[in-house]
Amino acid sequence: MRKPLILVTSFFFISFIASAQVREDREPEADTGKAQKAAFESQEYMVVAANPYASWAGKNILEKGGNAIDAAIAVQAMLTLVEPQSSGIGGGAFILYWDNENKKLHTFDGRETAPQQASPYIFIDEGKPMRWLDAVVGGKAVGVPGVLKALDMAHKEFGELEWRVLFDDAITTARQGFTVSPRLERLLSLDIHPGLNNFVTTQNYFKPNGNIITAGKNKKNTLLANTLLQIAGNGVDYFYSGELAEKIAEATRVATINPGFMTATDLGNYEAKKREPICGTYRNKKICGMAPPSSGGITVYQILKALEKYELEKFGAQSTEFAHLFSQSSALAFADRNQYIADTDFTNLPAVSLINSAYLNQRAEGVDLKLPFSKAEPGKPYMNAQIGKDHTAELPSTSHFSIVDKKGNAVSMTTSIEFMFGSGIMVEGFLLNNQLTDFSLAPSKDGRQALNRVEPNKRPRSSMSPTMVFDEDGKLELIIGSPGGSRIINYVAQTIINVVDFDMDIQTAISSPRITNRNDYTALEKGTNLVELEESLKEKGHNVRILDLNSGLHGIHIIDGKLVGGADPRREGVAVGR
Repeated sequence: MRKPLILVTSFFFISFIASAQVREDREPEADTGKAQKAAFESQEYMVVAANPYASWAGKNILEKGGNAIDAAIAVQAMLTLVEPQSSGIGGGAFILYWDNENKKLHTFDGRETAPQQASPYIFIDEGKPMRWLDAVVGGKAVGVPGVLKALDMAHKEFGELEWRVLFDDAITTARQGFTVSPRLERLLSLDIHPGLNNFVTTQNYFKPNGNIITAGKNKKNTLLANTLLQIAGNGVDYFYSGELAEKIAEATRVATINPGFMTATDLGNYEAKKREPICGTYRNKKICGMAPPSSGGITVYQILKALEKYELEKFGAQSTEFAHLFSQSSALAFADRNQYIADTDFTNLPAVSLINSAYLNQRAEGVDLKLPFSKAEPGKPYMNAQIGKDHTAELPSTSHFSIVDKKGNAVSMTTSIEFMFGSGIMVEGFLLNNQLTDFSLAPSKDGRQALNRVEPNKRPRSSMSPTMVFDEDGKLELIIGSPGGSRIINYVAQTIINVVDFDMDIQTAISSPRITNRNDYTALEKGTNLVELEESLKEKGHNVRILDLNSGLHGIHIIDGKLVGGADPRREGVAVGR
């Protein structure tokens, strides 16, 4: 495989306080560097992923005649190797696939599930919810990985190349070694994850002889190469049954920190799911995202719809007015999200009630320039439902990639192992997730059960928000998504607004300063023009905090048949194509 150039950029050093109570301190993947990037244009196809190796792996598959689903498999295999802190075959994903020939959008749910022996009280210690940093490490937090099953399901329905050839680049690179990126070195140097020092296999890989692997060095992963070779040759059954399944399950049970209770049967019983997408109109566009257990499709759309009554372009993307309205809308949407969104296979509550037109119009009354900002209460889309408050620690280690192939088929896929380096447990060359901490750590409050509590075989709520936007004629126009924990929803919504309302090109839309509000405080991106809004927003009732905001947006804008790609300057991603 041709090795892509790894650009070493200047890095912003960040501090991290391991606080159990302050949410903004739960961001170990916060901004580690910025590099100026220009929009990339191509005519035939495009791949935009979080690491150059991954982008090129996808490009190689498209060059060989593969389609977007084929390329997605190659990209994910490579990310497992070169961006192990963020995603991998030990985690989960949501996939949007646009079948351009039949003009139909398909979505695949590869979210992890709780083991059969899990209970709502797994994160309760001495009658209280565990501290998030205690809960995320080790075997108890590991969900049954789903990304390979989802990719396999999509490939069986839509793939064009043989499964076995899709792993070639990742296998070769794992054997020959990849160039360690500055981002990987920096995240290791923060030394936040206890697993990197307490799990021998993980420590030996990332800290050989006690020293972290450094940027620019060649790093091999022969165990992963062998694992991918077996998956390529034998299919996903190699991962979900037999010896590897036993090793994965055993690793969670014998973990020296928070031993878990997964069994090989849990892996053997895992099933990916096709779900109907969540779609609605905004301006003259159709916005489509993932259904629950993703909260992205609903919450992104709620934010947009509540802003539709305003001509946002009159205010400007970096105005006090826009920041105020966006924060109000986001607060309302997050109030609903935190109360009502969970795995609908278990809640029996229809997700579409949250995007009902009458309900959204009622909620939009709380978005008003004349009103000061205040914390929002959840609405009442389900009338008499008795639902408890949620207590969830959501962390930002995730990856997103966007793909358009030669036939116009497209993939928007967000993939994650949750906390930076996941659970810290490494098996046969890859890390296992800690996604069960995306459940509510406390199953109930004041006698009412949280919808997003742990239950056997249930999928935890996720903020992953892979999204596609279509024009008024139903033509695919924008493919977008991001990592960033619960802030993903704001990153994606703001980027869509930047393109649709402020008429930005995709790279400018992605690079623009970020604003977030999760029904708590208004965060303005440090080092940007937005910090000048601090005082004016405070006058409107906002609790303002200036923070590094760690988006990793990767998008493709289709304009008159031309593909224009953008990669977030806050990370190492690149757009490639022809």
